[in-house]
Amino acid sequence: MDQPIHQFSDLFAQLGLPADESAIRLFIATHSPLRSDIELADAPFWTDSQAAFLKEEKLEDADWAELVDQLNLALRG
Repeated sequence: MDQPIHQFSDLFAQLGLPADESAIRLFIATHSPLRSDIELADAPFWTDSQAAFLKEEKLEDADWAELVDQLNLALRG
């Protein structure tokens, strides 16, 4: 099995967010749980560019798609 190209922290950095472990935990704790009727990219805490990136990566099943899925799950937990 191939190793992932990106790490979870890389996704946070790509989104322009602090990417250290404690900052990631705080972000998830602050924004969880995300309601089930809201798509991840439509959550109110994203900027327009962050939301566009999340949508595009999912639609294109791009390199980041698996990590976007992981973030989605983390925010719903």
